[in-house]
Amino acid sequence: MSYVVLVSGASSGFGALTARALADAGHIVYAGIRQTTGRNAPAVAEARAYSEAHSVRLHTVELDVSNQSSVDDAVAAVTAEEGRIDVVVHNAGHMVLGPAEAFTPEQIAQIYDTNVVATQRLNRAVLPQMRDRRDGLLVWVGSSSTYGGTPPYLAPYFGAKAAMDQLAKSYAVELSRFGIDTAIVVPGSFTSGTNHFAHAMHPQDTDTAAAYEPLYGGLMDEVGKRLAALAPADADVNEVARAIVTIVDTPKGRRPFRTTIDPADDGSQEVSDVADRVRADFYDRIGLTDLLSLRADS
Repeated sequence: MSYVVLVSGASSGFGALTARALADAGHIVYAGIRQTTGRNAPAVAEARAYSEAHSVRLHTVELDVSNQSSVDDAVAAVTAEEGRIDVVVHNAGHMVLGPAEAFTPEQIAQIYDTNVVATQRLNRAVLPQMRDRRDGLLVWVGSSSTYGGTPPYLAPYFGAKAAMDQLAKSYAVELSRFGIDTAIVVPGSFTSGTNHFAHAMHPQDTDTAAAYEPLYGGLMDEVGKRLAALAPADADVNEVARAIVTIVDTPKGRRPFRTTIDPADDGSQEVSDVADRVRADFYDRIGLTDLLSLRADS
């Protein structure tokens, strides 16, 4: 079965790889990219070339997740073209690198906006049609840092990804009676094949950042290197895209709630298994276990 899929943050990295993998699997994919006629025009051209070379249905759509009008327009454009949106992949995100204190409050707000608030904009635009159809799938691309290792100098990003995970878990139970599925995908620290570290936000308060150098000198440059050293030589960033394809292709109601892809094994899988079990036990104690699965008649 072919689904109409909208992927946010699809100009590069996990987003671009996922969009291509889903198109290769036979789905109708819209890669959400901001500034399609500006700095990301090359990404649009690459997506078009891939579509033509592989004879797949991979399209691009202008999508700036920080702007509600852009989000609304993107959802409207895809819906007008295809009649519906079946799957949303919440992939848009932004990495940071530097001591937490040195980021201004405005920078912290920006990171939360991109990684958390953006998902709310997109959900509010697309969920009404999914609720009307009693069908749909939200795929949330999180981070192993939520339950696993948290190296220094990445705090704002880790906080935002943890917040997104909590939002996803609440949405899952609030949408289950509408027949809308939820899947959380948890990548580990893939330091090659993505632009996370290359495009990372750095602190604006350079004086405070410099104050950390006498005791933490060079640590900012070492974080990425040390994370890369943990990953096995055969770590393949495409595994994340393949996992998302498997989730989308799995029949409704049988999709895994959480899928971890972490070659470095930072402990996320072990801790998240416990956390998700405790969550399920709690819903059993309050008599709401039906919310943990889709309605039988959806």
